[in-house]
Amino acid sequence: MANGSTSIWLGLLGLLPLVVYIVVVFRDWEPLPATALCVLIGAVLTHQSLISFGDVLAKAMGSFLALVGLIIMLGRGLGEVLTETKVAHTLVHGIIYGIGVDTEKKAMLGIMLACLVVVGLLGTMAGGNAIIAPIVLPIAAAVGLSASTVGVIFQAVGETALILGPFTPPVVALLGFTKLSYGEMLLKVAVPVTLVTLVPTWFMLQRIQRETKDKNPYPHQEGVAAFRPTPVQRRATLTFGLLFLAAMVYGVLVKAATSYVIVVMLGLALVTGFVGGLKFDHILKLIVKGMAGNVGLFFLFVLLEPFINFIVQAGGFDALAQLFKPLVSLGGRPAIVILGGLTGAFGISGAVVGELKTLHEMFLPLLTQYGVHMTAWAVAMVVATRVTNFIYPGANMFSSMGFAESRDVKSMIKNGVIVAVCQTVFLLLYALIFA
Repeated sequence: MANGSTSIWLGLLGLLPLVVYIVVVFRDWEPLPATALCVLIGAVLTHQSLISFGDVLAKAMGSFLALVGLIIMLGRGLGEVLTETKVAHTLVHGIIYGIGVDTEKKAMLGIMLACLVVVGLLGTMAGGNAIIAPIVLPIAAAVGLSASTVGVIFQAVGETALILGPFTPPVVALLGFTKLSYGEMLLKVAVPVTLVTLVPTWFMLQRIQRETKDKNPYPHQEGVAAFRPTPVQRRATLTFGLLFLAAMVYGVLVKAATSYVIVVMLGLALVTGFVGGLKFDHILKLIVKGMAGNVGLFFLFVLLEPFINFIVQAGGFDALAQLFKPLVSLGGRPAIVILGGLTGAFGISGAVVGELKTLHEMFLPLLTQYGVHMTAWAVAMVVATRVTNFIYPGANMFSSMGFAESRDVKSMIKNGVIVAVCQTVFLLLYALIFA
C-alpha cells in the first residue's frame, strides 16, 4: 500500500508542468511562452537529453496538433482571400438586408446571423467581427441598439460559431480527439449547446438593451456609405457558397479524414479568388499573408504535443486518474463527464485547442476504462472551453467589446454568467442521460 501511495505521489509530480501552466496563464501570460516554459519543465522531469529533446520536437511536427495548426493557418489565408474579394462583406450584406432591418429585434437577429456565418466560416472571432463591425454598426446606430448590446452579441454568437464551423480550431481538434463525424458532432453536440447558449442570450439581450439604450448609445452617424456588392463580388460569393456546400457534402459521404480540410481550404481560396478577379500570384500572396499571422499559433500547437506527452510519460495523468477513482466509482460514467467538463471550465484556461488536448489526455485512462460515449465526452469538452471564455474576462470578451465600441464589461459578465450556468446545467443533465 505504501509503495502504491508513493507511486501516486511521484506520478503527481509529473503534473508540475500543468500546474505551472495554469498559474502563469491566470497571471496573464500569453499561451506560447507559457507552453514553452512548461515543455522545458516536462523535459527536465522526464530526463530528456538535447538529442532526445530534438527528436521529440521533430516528431511533434508530424503530430495531429501540428496538422490542426496548419489548418488554422490555412483558414487565416482563406479569410484573407474572402476579405479581399469582399465575399465575407457580401454575405453580411445579404443577411442584414435580406432580413430587412428596421427594428431593434430585427437588427439583433441580423447581427447574430451575420456573426454566426462569418465567424463560423473564417474560424476566428477577431477576424470575423472585424469584417462584420464596419457594416453592422451604422445599422445598429440607426435602429437604436446600444454598444453594450452589440458587444454581447459579438461574443456570445462568436463563441457559438466556433463550435459550429467545420474549419474552426475547436471543431477540427474535437473531431480528431473523439473520432466523431462532423454531422454527428453537429447534431448531438454543437446544435444543443448552441441552443442552450443563444436562447438565454436572446432574453438577456432584451434586458441589456432596455438598461443601456440611453446609457451607452451609438452616436448618430450621418452620411455613412453603405456597402453595396458588385456583380463580380456577388458571383464570387455564390461560387464560394456552392463549392463550400459541395465540399462538405462530399466529405460527409466519403467520411473524409481531417487532412481533407487542407484540400478544401486551398481549393476554395483559389477558385473564389479567380472568380473574384484576383490573379494566381495575388491569391497565393494573400494565403501566405494570412498564414503568417498564425505562425505563432502553429508553433504553439507543435509545442503542445511534447507538453502533454511529457506529463503522460511522467505518470501525471495516471496518478490523477487514481485519485479520481473513488468519485468515479460512486458516480460511474456520468461522473467522468461532469468532472471533465467542470475541470476544464473552472480549472484550465489558455488556448482552446491546448485545453481540449489537456482535458482529453487527462481523462483518457478513465474514458477508456469505463467506456464513456464520445458524444457525451464531446459535450463536456465543448462546455469546458465555452464556460471558461464566458466567465473569465479575456481576449474574446475584450475584442468583442472593442469591435462593438463598448466599455460595458458589466453587461458582458452578466450574460456570461447566465450562459455559463445554463451550459453547466445542460452538461449535468446530458451526462446523467447519455454518458
